[in-house]
Amino acid sequence: MKLTIKKILKIMLPLLLGVFLVWYSLNDVPLSKILEYWKASGKNWILLGVFLGLLSHLSRAYRWRFQLEPMGYQVRLGNSIMAVFATYLINYTIPRAGEVARASILTNYEDVPFEKGFGTIVAERIADLLVMLGIIIITLFLQFDFIYAFLMERFNPEKIIMALGLIIIVLLFFTLYVRKSDSKIAVKIKHFTSGLVEGALSIFKMKKKWAFIFHTLFIWGMYVLMFYVTSFAVPELHGVPFGAILIGFISASFSIAATNGGIGLYPLAVYGAFSIFGIDKDPSYAFGWIMWASQTFMIILLGGVSLIYLPVFNRKQS
Repeated sequence: MKLTIKKILKIMLPLLLGVFLVWYSLNDVPLSKILEYWKASGKNWILLGVFLGLLSHLSRAYRWRFQLEPMGYQVRLGNSIMAVFATYLINYTIPRAGEVARASILTNYEDVPFEKGFGTIVAERIADLLVMLGIIIITLFLQFDFIYAFLMERFNPEKIIMALGLIIIVLLFFTLYVRKSDSKIAVKIKHFTSGLVEGALSIFKMKKKWAFIFHTLFIWGMYVLMFYVTSFAVPELHGVPFGAILIGFISASFSIAATNGGIGLYPLAVYGAFSIFGIDKDPSYAFGWIMWASQTFMIILLGGVSLIYLPVFNRKQS
């Protein structure tokens, strides 16, 4: 009974949070105003953004095969593509369930053992995490003066230095504790950290490592580019500094990880980032909704088609 309630809460709480965030954002900027921006938006820019998003997903599906080949599995590209789109669609309902479904699809249709398929997904997430950290570092470097001035203006410099010093000290003590402790939590953290390192290093051991690295950079390049070109769909955002685009992209990416596909939180995250640059609320919210809705529509359409067509495709192939 307790397990059932726990499972229900795991599914319902993120969805309820998404509903609340949708209500909150639309309460701040009415739906009628968002629709006005949608009607006035440049649809060609939106379509271009969707196309770039599509390229990133296709590249992800192609990249996945590089990880499976060294284990002796020649996965059909069609199954890889449909498994990726199914992953994104399922993640809108149950958090992280898409990754499990993706590995299960290969088990069912390509005879890839679940643990091996899931292991490759974890490894590719590590690669994605490293690129995301790279984007954050580049953004901090490019926008250091602006971010520094913003923090100095909003917060007491002495308190910022004290807070940073305190964080560093806490991290050092925590690291020492984890390294020396044999507690269950410390062991789990060490196991998780070693897994991250091993997964990251495994990329360089695969036969087509440079192709894998190229596709990883291509995927994230398309992510940033689709965010950037879609901003041109809102006339009020023409001329927005690229620094704002990068910070908006990072903020929006975290919103997707925090909720089911960024439901409700995505436009809030975009507005929060753009507001730092003094960009008006209405076009920021409108862009966030247009960006999220256009990419979500593509996922729902192609993810739904993938789930329906997978058994048909594999019946033809068998």
